Amino acid sequence: MNKTELVAAIAANTNLSKADAMRAIECALEHMSETLAKGEAVQLIGFGNFSISNRAERAGRNPSTGEPMTIKASKAVKFTAGKALKDAISPRA
Repeated sequence: MNKTELVAAIAANTNLSKADAMRAIECALEHMSETLAKGEAVQLIGFGNFSISNRAERAGRNPSTGEPMTIKASKAVKFTAGKALKDAISPRA
């Protein structure tokens, strides 16, 4: 599912126009991005948690030359699925 398909599904299920559904999704994503940029976690009960993970500086190799190099420290977004999402994907018997 891509963003356009998500907008269409939300519009159909909520009786919103596609334009209103798009604005709602974009607003939600923008606020989630801003919250994560501040280093705070985003918790969506039943769906999952988004948080920032710090990656330490590490040694690596240039794939084209094989030459050793240092990979700088960075931050990455980490997603942990919630129980409801896990159960929806893999229901327990």
